Amino acid sequence: MSTSTIRHPAVAGRFYPREPEILRKEVASYLSHAESAKQESIRALGCIAPHAGYMYSGPVAGAVFARLQIPTRVVLLCPNHTGLGRPLAVMSDGEWEDSAAHRAEHAAEVELPFLLLRQPQLTFVPIALGTGQFEPLQQLGEALADVIAARKEDVLIVASSDMNHYESDAVTRVKDHRAIERILSLDPRGLYDVVTQQDISMCGFGPAVAMLMAATRLGAKSAELVKYATSGDVSGDRDMVVGYAGIVVR
Repeated sequence: MSTSTIRHPAVAGRFYPREPEILRKEVASYLSHAESAKQESIRALGCIAPHAGYMYSGPVAGAVFARLQIPTRVVLLCPNHTGLGRPLAVMSDGEWEDSAAHRAEHAAEVELPFLLLRQPQLTFVPIALGTGQFEPLQQLGEALADVIAARKEDVLIVASSDMNHYESDAVTRVKDHRAIERILSLDPRGLYDVVTQQDISMCGFGPAVAMLMAATRLGAKSAELVKYATSGDVSGDRDMVVGYAGIVVR
């Protein structure tokens, strides 16, 4: 890979430590704390994990990734926070198909240290979703399912998403659990409708909808809420928070 095709980290030193060894230790601490619950790790088709600064979302991300057996192949779906690039932007063979959509987008890279620590042989395909329309999300989920089914090997679909943003803790918890209810019911259309119709600012609802669509097409039978928290649990500020949910779909 030439240096011109290397995508450099967007939020290193802000959302997570820039120094590799410090980063490794911090991620390991979140994973080991979650593993202390002594739950057996499980095979899954998909999951939802948060992508905020580790200070706030690290415990939830650690809980969900510690719960999973991470295969060597992962599809990493993230929202496009910047609005740059194409509505669906895929990385393929070491080069960015649409680098503008990924260049300053943090939601995928925040998940990678967890995935790599759990699975050092990881290979992944990141897809940035900049569309809020249901039909492209449905089509992406169906296409992913067809590709994964044809591979005859375990592939995990990670949907990178925080939950409701910048409302009170009480309001955020109510809104988030409406969305979580639809996820636990394996209902991608229901999730889309509740988020768009009830003003739930779940930034990665597109990745979550596409992941659910793919997982149900692949035969998913159940979903589990591994951990839920808000930023207020760390900051103590309950007036304006962001919600975080760790969910496993299998």
